[in-house]
Amino acid sequence: MFTYAPRVLAVSALMAVFATGSAAAQAPTPDQTSAQAPASAPGAPLVITPCKNEVPVPLLLDPATKSPLVDQASNAPVISLPPAGSPPVLWQIEVCFPKQDNAAFVPIESYLFYMKADDQPRSTPSNGTWVPYTAAFEQTLRDDFKSLWAQGLLEDLSIEVTDAQFPNGTVGRIVSFVMEERDRVKIVSYEGSKQLDRSKLEEQLRERKMEIAADSLLDERRIKQVEAVVRDMLQEKGFTADVTSTITRVEGKTVNLTFHIVEGRKVKIRKVDWVGNKDIKDGKLTKQMKENKPGGLLGWITGGGTWNATKYEEDAERVREYYQNHGYANATIGQPELKVLENSKDGKKQWIELKIPVTEGQKYTFGSLDFDGLKVFKPEYIHGLYEVKEGETYSRKKLVEGNRRTQEVYGRYGFMDFTAAPDLVRSDSANNPDTALSQLVPEALALEASGPGAKPPHVDVTIRVTEGEQFIVRRISFTGNTTTRDNVIRRELSSLVEGSPFDTNALKDSVRRLNQLGYFKPLEGNEKDVKVDKTTNATNMVDVTFKLEEQNRNQLTFGAGISQYEGFFGQLAFQTSNFLGRGETFSVSLQGGERAQNYQVGFTEPFLFDRNITGGIDIHKRSLQYVGYYTQKSTGGSLVFGMPLAPWTRAFLNYSYEEVSITDVNEALIDNSCVFSQQGCSTISSLSDTSQLTETQIKNLCQNPFVCDSFLIGQGGKRTISKIVPTVVHNTVNHPIFPTTGKKYTASVDLAVLGGNTQYIKPHFEYIRFFRHTSRTTLGLRAQFEYITPVRNTRELPVFERLFLGGEYSVRGFDIRSIGPTVPNSLVVLGGNKSLLFNAEYAFSIADPVRLLVFYDAGQVRDFGEPFGWYQPLTRIVVPELPPVIGAFGDIVTDPGAIGVRTETIGKTSAFKTSTGVELRFFMPVLNVPFRLIYAWNPQRGGVLDNNLQPTKASVFKFSVGTTF
Repeated sequence: MFTYAPRVLAVSALMAVFATGSAAAQAPTPDQTSAQAPASAPGAPLVITPCKNEVPVPLLLDPATKSPLVDQASNAPVISLPPAGSPPVLWQIEVCFPKQDNAAFVPIESYLFYMKADDQPRSTPSNGTWVPYTAAFEQTLRDDFKSLWAQGLLEDLSIEVTDAQFPNGTVGRIVSFVMEERDRVKIVSYEGSKQLDRSKLEEQLRERKMEIAADSLLDERRIKQVEAVVRDMLQEKGFTADVTSTITRVEGKTVNLTFHIVEGRKVKIRKVDWVGNKDIKDGKLTKQMKENKPGGLLGWITGGGTWNATKYEEDAERVREYYQNHGYANATIGQPELKVLENSKDGKKQWIELKIPVTEGQKYTFGSLDFDGLKVFKPEYIHGLYEVKEGETYSRKKLVEGNRRTQEVYGRYGFMDFTAAPDLVRSDSANNPDTALSQLVPEALALEASGPGAKPPHVDVTIRVTEGEQFIVRRISFTGNTTTRDNVIRRELSSLVEGSPFDTNALKDSVRRLNQLGYFKPLEGNEKDVKVDKTTNATNMVDVTFKLEEQNRNQLTFGAGISQYEGFFGQLAFQTSNFLGRGETFSVSLQGGERAQNYQVGFTEPFLFDRNITGGIDIHKRSLQYVGYYTQKSTGGSLVFGMPLAPWTRAFLNYSYEEVSITDVNEALIDNSCVFSQQGCSTISSLSDTSQLTETQIKNLCQNPFVCDSFLIGQGGKRTISKIVPTVVHNTVNHPIFPTTGKKYTASVDLAVLGGNTQYIKPHFEYIRFFRHTSRTTLGLRAQFEYITPVRNTRELPVFERLFLGGEYSVRGFDIRSIGPTVPNSLVVLGGNKSLLFNAEYAFSIADPVRLLVFYDAGQVRDFGEPFGWYQPLTRIVVPELPPVIGAFGDIVTDPGAIGVRTETIGKTSAFKTSTGVELRFFMPVLNVPFRLIYAWNPQRGGVLDNNLQPTKASVFKFSVGTTF
């Protein structure tokens, strides 16, 4: 019989009571196990157990009806008894929680799982079956006690055995598991700190597996660990923090946990004084420190400024490594002495000086370099990977880099357990046999150090190698790819192939390729993202599992709005770079508005015919009115093919055909605002068919190259462009939206020579590089050069093919298409034929979807015959006031050549137009694009007008989407 109560809560203390007993009881016979119950037996408990259960005298039951058997003579229930004189029998087992009102939080079944006693046979008095209480069963109870206590769910546990004496004198034993569960935490709170970021604290606790979650068991050891983490985080910010905790009982076994934080003073470092250094100056040593150094003007970027005791050992190791990289193999850095220099009046800040002792020791050179444990490769080959020469200054960095290169070589062939550790023997060390012998004869030691052929202090290096076994990839699997198909992922896995040696370098490349897709949240390449398990049922084989988390790559946009360029508009657009999980790119865009119309369909297949060949098609029809300029209309399409040339390098071949027309040219853009004719002035915008213009009209119009090219005089009002564009791209950038490392080279040339009435050659070169500075900061650089020149029968470039700069994707603080040469005697930007662009941005990761960037952009555009330079003329337009000329019929006639508008040079200005500022960039998962808030200051802006033909402002604020590069 098993008795227990419902559930509740738990925490820890230890008590155990075991009753002892022995001797096996014989199985009772029916005449021994029954007796007529006395009249007082029904309702009178035989014993009360430690669980407060009243246990009556057992009765025999009718097997058919399960009701007590009744003696026919006395009409009394029949008692079930074990044989008289037999050893004790196991009667009952029960579980209870008396201190919790018999309510357990953990399901009783969970406890029974760890109790082997529950699986043992026990007595069944109702049918006269009795089981002896044995020493073996008692040992089972002891084992159950250890097993239950090891689960960490209980604060108190005892196993009590109660003896109940039956009317015939035999003892029946009742086993009671008396438990008290540990307290559970209901609420965790942190009080007293303004500097502590709770989300960052919880992230730290999760990483260290110290998190105290709601409904978790109260653990004193875990509480002390959390106090230490809180203290360390505040010390990293420079505060002398004190952290304590209190536990408040809510009800039953439920408690609230509160951490009380006293931040204390913020300790600032004003000076670092190095004591004992002779060969290396204080400034160079301080520069190696990352945290514990004076902050300076750029401390918010470079780190430092506050005393961080938890990071001092790391800083000291950086200084020691610097010494070791410059020959001082035995340098040591001691513990700092903190000298208080000043306290703030409010007592919240304190400035200190760090005095750090240094022992430089001898400066060493490299001696011999040997290897121990090499079997797969010859020592001569591995020696070349270390780039170490005997006699040159000792450098720990060269050994580390050599170990890394050697590990990559072994990793390429499946030796994933390869390790290499340098064993150093200094020439003046007591462990060196030659030195030890010389020390016995001081004269010999002095002769060795100064005599002919004497060697300077040197270090002999032996690389102790453990090659390990070669491992083969048995299986590659993926989890979390709910949309993306396995084959799309598998084709990006470089040379990581099932059945081949486990190439650790290929694994790193595969992670980078998957990140470049942008289909998943960025993989770090650690065990959290990529799990490599050695198989237990196969020798020297591994299973590789990629743990992926899908990231939305679909952009669905619909609605209406108003903008500077489009005016009022409505749009419906869909774009995906992972169409139906196949890795295909598909886009469709429909937009109609007051100033812009755009209709476009595009599709790209990255693996055409299941081969690593890119194929794509695009068809579009667009119209865009540049307010104050003209309206540009274009219709066309393109085809693209691509194939790999080398790892990370692809070649593309694009063919496109486009028909472009320019209409609605504003009169204000023309030097001479009228076309002279006997009928008077006709505005350009009123001429719908340029083919009907007279030679005189064309001659007058073509005095202004902007009008000729923009209005497409002599081309029937249209330009047709048929071009082929070969492109080579080398790309190792690790993520398309939020990159942190890698580089990208792009070289292309537009060859518009395949027919059409507009022909030109346009080369383009771009270099992009990202450097990870810290775990949360990245430096990005871009340099770009473009050039265009007309060829064959094309004499002048149309305005839409000329080069411009300005806008959020080139020089951020300027309006789009505002940087470039202007129309002669005009303020209107005509564009040039060559451009230079430089961008730099330093990005801070505030949270996973948010970045703060500091940027600097510079660019210039020059026209034909104008070289790049540092300066360019600063000009102004001079319009003389002339009296009107009265014609023969009384009309006002202005001779186009008589206006006299001219450009006057008034000085010089920077040829590079620059912009610097800050940008907040945050990723919108629903729309799948980065939104940008940009504040820009434009220090070099001379001669540049905005799109309203007003001088560019010194500072601007803009909103945009996407990235600059």
